[in-house]
Amino acid sequence: MNVTDVHTPDQRARNMRAIKNKNTSPELKIRRLLHAGGFRFRLHQRDLPGRPDLVLPKYKVAVFVQGCFWHGHNCPMFKVPATRTAFWLEKIGKNRARDAANEKSLAKLGWRTFYVWECKLRGKGSLEAKAVLEQFRAWLISTDVTGELSSHTESAG
Repeated sequence: MNVTDVHTPDQRARNMRAIKNKNTSPELKIRRLLHAGGFRFRLHQRDLPGRPDLVLPKYKVAVFVQGCFWHGHNCPMFKVPATRTAFWLEKIGKNRARDAANEKSLAKLGWRTFYVWECKLRGKGSLEAKAVLEQFRAWLISTDVTGELSSHTESAG
């Protein structure tokens, strides 16, 4: 089924440019949760690969708050657009490749990486604040180099 975009190409471009890449609602939410949980962090540290959304220097942890659409997360919040499909798949593929390269670079520097997906903070599959903190703390004391928030039935890491 080919659905026509209700916006002109200029309107769609303007809408897409208006989407923020830092200080987003999910990012502000995770910042509030971690701060309330006693964690202290720095924001958008430029000298680290990928400029992580949050950096916990005490633990050498970089936290990335990922938008499900922009990073092609396998969840109900991600849907491949019906228009310009090839363009979007290429763009999302490049984002994912860049994420993997940043994660690898951070690991080489001795940093651990934790991903917070947008769908875990809002919508049907969202987690309660207590569950977010519990999962983050559990990963933090683990030896896993990477981790992510998971749903109630999945395991973290």
